[in-house]
Amino acid sequence: MEPKKVAIIGAGVSGLAASKFTLSKGFIPIVFEARGAIGGVWTETLQTTALQTPKEMYRFSDFPWPKSVTEEFPKYNQVLDYLKSYADHFGLMKHIRFNTKVMSIDCEGCSDDEIDRWTLWGGSGEAFGERRKWRLNVVDARTNDPLEEIVVDFVILCIGRFSDVPNIPEFPPNGGPEAFKSGKVLHSLQYSAMDFDTASKLIKDKQVTVVGLQKSALDLAMECANANGPKNPCTLLFRTAHWNLPDHHPWGIPLTFLYMSRFAELLIHKPGESFLLYLLAVILSPIRWLFAKIVETYATRKHGLAKYGMVPTHGFLQDISSCLLASLPEKFYEKVDEGSIILKKSQSFWFCEDGIMIEGETKPIRSDLVILATGFRGDQKLKQIFTSATFRDCMTFNDSVIPLYRQCIHPRIPQLAVIGFTESPSNLFTSELRCRWVVEFLDGTFKLPSIKEMEKDIANWENSLTYYSGPFAKRACLAIVHIWYSDLLCKDMGWNPMRKKGLFANLFVPHGPSDYATP
Repeated sequence: MEPKKVAIIGAGVSGLAASKFTLSKGFIPIVFEARGAIGGVWTETLQTTALQTPKEMYRFSDFPWPKSVTEEFPKYNQVLDYLKSYADHFGLMKHIRFNTKVMSIDCEGCSDDEIDRWTLWGGSGEAFGERRKWRLNVVDARTNDPLEEIVVDFVILCIGRFSDVPNIPEFPPNGGPEAFKSGKVLHSLQYSAMDFDTASKLIKDKQVTVVGLQKSALDLAMECANANGPKNPCTLLFRTAHWNLPDHHPWGIPLTFLYMSRFAELLIHKPGESFLLYLLAVILSPIRWLFAKIVETYATRKHGLAKYGMVPTHGFLQDISSCLLASLPEKFYEKVDEGSIILKKSQSFWFCEDGIMIEGETKPIRSDLVILATGFRGDQKLKQIFTSATFRDCMTFNDSVIPLYRQCIHPRIPQLAVIGFTESPSNLFTSELRCRWVVEFLDGTFKLPSIKEMEKDIANWENSLTYYSGPFAKRACLAIVHIWYSDLLCKDMGWNPMRKKGLFANLFVPHGPSDYATP
């Protein structure tokens, strides 16, 4: 029988892992990458960009970092070198079509009426259908010239959530960027796409306002502060203060021991948990409170957050459960003290001729350049790739959690998986395990439950994530239930979920990528 063809859209960390595992099972991977190189978001970064996750948590399970990389948080170029080495080692490059953009995908062989009648995924619960294929509309990313259409048996979307489609805030009438006559407005996406010399010249000797408080915003503010100093301070405008940590060892205790062990997850309510586990989480809730206070007091005292009005009004648990933690750049508050960074908090802002107006102030924040580090609309990118209005509706989730079973499979979209769209403590680690799960499904190792059961499971996960993440639940972060989630994938694949030797290690030692190298 002819091997099945699997289209993998995107050659970032998820696309590389998907390519490796499809090859290992005898499928034919066809990887489409719109850029001219592998690496996804790592190909266009700030000059100072480095990992936020320790490298031992950000790695492939069977491919350790080279000994030459001694830093705990490698820089962007070291990450790219690592990914290139992985692709070369497993012979993936020859399967990647660079500068090739998939404009749309269309499922052939099933009607909307047929989909509505399904009780099992794809009508059978199997990975492949006899009549169904996916047709891909492909163009040359450099010229936009159409290329040959590609027909495949299965599609794995690895298009990423934090790239390509910028999230632009809504503004009142006549208060958008067009009102800003004396300067320029960019999104961080555009700034990151510049070469480093061009970017440095753009911010040099300018009054820059950066909007946002996540990692890109913090790094941008530091680049501007280092370039211009107090003479032309950078204003960092944000809506909500978050628990941005100075390091990963509060009071000398590794953060992974507090939040990324099985014991830590016993303190948390989990989707689909038994009554006994529910009761245990209630009984142990004082320990959960204590862990949060350990981190909060450390972050508050380490940098004197009260002095800067930067103590969040919500608890640390909400930030870590939302994947909203960002590592502070070194000497960040020193730059605030010397006047090179000005912190401004406001629930809303709008543009005027000379810069930005914020609530409660009558004078504008005068700016030469405004950079919006306001995130991305990956949901729009995911939705727009489908030609089918029905499938687009399936992928319209607004403020809810993306409706995917095991964070990979939509119950109503056949022969397609989405990888890397929900967050975790280490997106590479989680994406690799998901890719293995999807490919084991393709290989017939297990079947999916009924559509009704999958939709019930999705609802349970949404309720659980919302419970701890509150308004940020749509980020679908698995940080505080990562082992619980990994256990489910392992059980589906027939693996023993206990990945370490001995009860103590399984209960108290953090789990990392190397624990999942073999079944």
